[in-house]
Amino acid sequence: MATANIVLRKKPNKQGLFPLAIRITKDRKSTFISVGQYIALSDWDERQSKVKKSHPNSGRLNNLLLKKLSESNDKLLEIESTENQVSQYTLKQKLRKSIKKTGLSAILDDYILNLEKSKRFSQLAPEKSRVANLKSFIGSNEIYMEDITDSFIEKYKLYLKVEKGLKERSIVNHLISLRTIYNIAIKEGYVDAKHYPFGKDKVKIRLPESNKIGLNKKEVKILEDLPIEPSNPRYHAKNVWLFAFYFAGMRVSDVLQIKWSDIVDGRLLYTMGKNKKVLSLVIPNKALAIIKAYKRPKSPKEEFIFPELQNCSTDDLKRLRTRINTAVRKFNKHLLNLSKELGINKKLSMHIARHTFGNLSGDKIPIQMLQRLYRHSSISTTINYQGNFIHKDADDALESVIDF
Repeated sequence: MATANIVLRKKPNKQGLFPLAIRITKDRKSTFISVGQYIALSDWDERQSKVKKSHPNSGRLNNLLLKKLSESNDKLLEIESTENQVSQYTLKQKLRKSIKKTGLSAILDDYILNLEKSKRFSQLAPEKSRVANLKSFIGSNEIYMEDITDSFIEKYKLYLKVEKGLKERSIVNHLISLRTIYNIAIKEGYVDAKHYPFGKDKVKIRLPESNKIGLNKKEVKILEDLPIEPSNPRYHAKNVWLFAFYFAGMRVSDVLQIKWSDIVDGRLLYTMGKNKKVLSLVIPNKALAIIKAYKRPKSPKEEFIFPELQNCSTDDLKRLRTRINTAVRKFNKHLLNLSKELGINKKLSMHIARHTFGNLSGDKIPIQMLQRLYRHSSISTTINYQGNFIHKDADDALESVIDF
C-alpha cells in the first residue's frame, strides 16, 4: 500500500528557497514529486506539513498543496485497485503526470518530436500542418486534455471549415490526428480515459464518401502510345505512372524506390513501404519494356531504376521522403498538363493509377487475389475499395425496370 504526504525537501535552489513536494512511500521506499513551488525554510511548519502564515501567499499555497495531495491519493487508489503489481518508477511516472498537469501545447510538441525521433517522415509533414491548425485554434489559451469535449470538437470543425477553408475529408483527417493524440495522452497518463470524447454516444468520425474515378482502356492506350523523348521531363512522369498501373496501382513512393537488385529471374521483389509486406510479382511485358528503357548504371550509387532518387541514401529517411514528395508534385503537374493536351477529361495524377487498375479489373479478378495485388491487410478493405468500380449489377437492375 503506497501513501502520499506533503514535505519540504532540504535541497535549496540558487535563491536559497526550498522545494515543496509530494512524497510517495511504497514498500518503505520513498520517491518525491515536486509541485513546482519554493519557500523559505522559516515559512514551513513541519509538524503540521503546511505553509506558515508568515508567508504572504500561505492560504493559496496550502490550498494548492491540499489539492495536489488529494489528487495523488485518488490516483494511488485508482492505480492500486486496477493494477496488481506496480513498480515504484511506474508509480512515480503516473503520479507525476497527474500532479504536474501538462497542457495540450506541450503534448502536441511531444507528438511532433516523437514522429521526428521515430523517423516517420511520411507522417511528419501533414501532422505538422494539422498540429499547427490546432494550435492556431486554441491561440494563447492554455488548455488541457480534459477541455477537449464534444463542444470543443464541434467548434474546431467549424473553425477548420470557415477560417481555414478546408474540405470535409481534410477536416476528418484533422479529427483523426486529434483522436490519435488523445489516445497517446491516455496511454502516457496525461488524462483519464473517462474524459475520452470519441466513440459510442460521443463524437464519431466518419470518412466522407468519394467518387474514385480511373481511366478507361482507351485513355490508358492513348497515354501508352504517346511518344515522349527521354530528354523531356514528362518522360519519367509517364513511365512511372504506367509502371505503377501495371503493378495494380503500386504506390509511387514504392515505385521510385525500386532498385535494379529488386529484379530477380523476371520477378519484382520488394518491400511495401506502408505496411512492410514483402512481395514477389512477375514483371508484365509492358513493365519490362519500361525497365529496359533505363540502362543499368555502372556506378553502384545509382541503384534506383528511376532517376528521381539517384545519389540519395536509403538510410537518410528524411531526405528520401523530401525527394519523393518533390518528385510526386512534379509528376502530378506533368500528368495534369498531359491529360489536358490528350483530351482526357479526368484529373490525371499518380494516385489515379491505382483507381485505374480498380476500374479496369472490375469483377474480373477474385477478391482474394485483388487483396494480394493491392497489398491490403484486410479483405474488407479490398471489398469496400473495389465496390467503387463494380456497377454492373446496379446497372442491370436499373435497366430491368425501366426498359419497357
